[in-house]
Amino acid sequence: MSNSYGTLFKISTFGESHGPAIGVIIDGCPAGLQIDESYIQSELDRRKPGQSKITTQRKEDDTFKILSGVFEGKSTGTPIAIVIENQDQRSKDYSHIAETFRPSHADYTYESKYGIRDYRGGGRSSARETAARVAAGAIAKLLLKQHGIDINAYVSEVGDIKTPHYTELDLSKTEENIVRCPDAVTAEKMIALIDQVRLDRDTIGGIVTCVIKNTPVGLGEPVFDKLHAEIGKAMLSINAVKGFEYGSGFEGTRLRGSQHNDEFYNEGGKIKTRTNFSGGIQGGISNGEDIYFNVAFKPVATIMQDQPSVDKHGNETTVSGKGRHDPCVVPRAVPIVEAMAALVLADFLLRAKTSRL
Repeated sequence: MSNSYGTLFKISTFGESHGPAIGVIIDGCPAGLQIDESYIQSELDRRKPGQSKITTQRKEDDTFKILSGVFEGKSTGTPIAIVIENQDQRSKDYSHIAETFRPSHADYTYESKYGIRDYRGGGRSSARETAARVAAGAIAKLLLKQHGIDINAYVSEVGDIKTPHYTELDLSKTEENIVRCPDAVTAEKMIALIDQVRLDRDTIGGIVTCVIKNTPVGLGEPVFDKLHAEIGKAMLSINAVKGFEYGSGFEGTRLRGSQHNDEFYNEGGKIKTRTNFSGGIQGGISNGEDIYFNVAFKPVATIMQDQPSVDKHGNETTVSGKGRHDPCVVPRAVPIVEAMAALVLADFLLRAKTSRL
């Protein structure tokens, strides 16, 4: 099983949804980085369950403990180990699916591949694992802040309700509402839709948009480790993600080259582009413009309705929805998207230092 990500700034996560704890080991963090534990906790608080009426009501404080790699508030250059204890497991909520495969879950594929699975909340396949990524991503963000790189994600679409383009929004307002949409009018509509879906005992999907500002020119390692390819891989590794596009994305296919090309110009000795259909990346390398991309999340697979399925012996059965689950995952996915973007950027930032003499 692949549980690690990164080349120089590398993470390995561990733990299951209903086990004693989850956690992460960060290898390759440079020595001397000031580790702000209150900031790490604030990032975990953005992801944790039980935040509002439109998220799962599982209660987890997501309080973390650093076991190694930090001394007197600074990284030592040795592996940083972080553990987050699970506090609100209700394994009995999953006893009814011990031998049954839930529609659109990883139950069948995990059991087929490994011959055994932890059915309690999906075990290792649970989105609970992403808390470890957020903790590691917070440290990556602290590293990136040293270089002026700023990452902001927000909910841009829920169902058929969408926001304007990010250039028309004030992203500082993202945390002002429970759906994490920086446009207040759109946010109210999104919240109403998610709440209605919840009352219908159903789920709905959406899109998280991420904007990375002040990225230096030169991040990315062609041919196979292009910056957008690695960001795409990182995003597609997040639970429930079904799609990724950067820059003009699929909409760009409707334009002609004469409309789509980003023309260069000189602004006070700095090379810039007049448009940014490239999404801040050209030839797999950052060009200094804003990097922006969209991440599509499917409706949560667990719904509070009966669904037909089969058990591990192939017998037809009915799966009843139980437990505590999000009616829409995108509000809590915002810090996860930011964390994975930060891990990619931190890794490439370190790799870029080896590109030339």
